[in-house]
Amino acid sequence: MQVQVRGRRSAGWWITFGVIAFGTLFFVAGAIVGGVSISFVTDAERAKGTVVYLEWEGSNVSSSSKSRQSSGPTAHPVVEFTPAGGELTTFRSSMGSNPPAYDTGERVDVLYRADDPRDAKIDGFVSLWLIPLIFCGIGLLIAGIGTAVAIATRRRSRLTRSGSGTAVPSAG
Repeated sequence: MQVQVRGRRSAGWWITFGVIAFGTLFFVAGAIVGGVSISFVTDAERAKGTVVYLEWEGSNVSSSSKSRQSSGPTAHPVVEFTPAGGELTTFRSSMGSNPPAYDTGERVDVLYRADDPRDAKIDGFVSLWLIPLIFCGIGLLIAGIGTAVAIATRRRSRLTRSGSGTAVPSAG
């Protein structure tokens, strides 16, 4: 006869399930953001643009913090471009970095929606794919760890049960 003790084991399974669910949600969020990027790239028009200045965002923005250093505020490139058949359009990239990824005056490829040229992005890996890859990667890592723990716990549980599963009555 086997007796299953409720409590610690049950709580462990719920925690493992929660970790797997959390990782899966992260992965799904990354996949959705990646799908939005794919849709944007598929439907976007292309143009050449120029970084006209860097907009610094963050605490304690000063002239000394605008050098290429690895901490502090982030620089968001502000880009001007002319869409097909349109007038000069300016947009601020949502992706900022420190050190700045672009210099003032640098030429960049721009992707924009034909129906709304202000909805534009720099055609680069970071601005299009970094966030989806981070979310999908973290999600896979967390869900993978949770799954590995669940499998290891289940195997250990089976080994424990098979090792002491049935008692042989003593003759006497």
